[in-house]
Amino acid sequence: MELYLVRHGTTDWNAEKKFQGACDIELNENGRILAAELGCRLDKNQIDFDSIYSSPLIRAYETACLIRGHKTYPIIKNELLTEISFGELEGIPYSEWINTEEPRKYFFTEPAKYVPPKNGETLDSVCERTKKFVQTVIEPLQKSKPDSRIMIVAHGALLAGMMCYLDEHGIENYWGNGLKGNCEETIYQYDGKKWTKTSKEEVRENPYEKGRTTA
Repeated sequence: MELYLVRHGTTDWNAEKKFQGACDIELNENGRILAAELGCRLDKNQIDFDSIYSSPLIRAYETACLIRGHKTYPIIKNELLTEISFGELEGIPYSEWINTEEPRKYFFTEPAKYVPPKNGETLDSVCERTKKFVQTVIEPLQKSKPDSRIMIVAHGALLAGMMCYLDEHGIENYWGNGLKGNCEETIYQYDGKKWTKTSKEEVRENPYEKGRTTA
């Protein structure tokens, strides 16, 4: 089985460096272009899928639809793929997010120390529900069709949590090589026992830090 993980296209909140979380923010025009370009590239390389699983949030679902384009394979929404919630602080810009002594500031830098804002979700919770999704939805597909190719379209923090399971590492290395780029694919193979990453990934700078100045 081959599995593609794709983060949704860009939104205005991405451009404004705001923490979106579970807020249902739509793609902006650049995000739609990125998704359509990925779909065209996959189509040109004759890479097709048995199905796409998508977060129910519009930015992910629209990305999935644009990637699929004229194809007819199903896009299946699943609540387990919803992005992490930042509770009462969803929508605040990154500069405000880290300008605090509250442990939310460790979200990117020291994830094992991260404590979410009020009504927010923990990283442990994201890891558990993404592990549940892979084990109960994706891995069983390998038994019925070992040569299947599946795509998951979701969110940055959500996919990082899923990759903790796929790559077999703990929450202290939650972000791996960094936050996935929008409409960037990561590819895995599953032989029925073990997941193996087959795409190359370079270490990425945190995009929220770009252009930020400190007093």
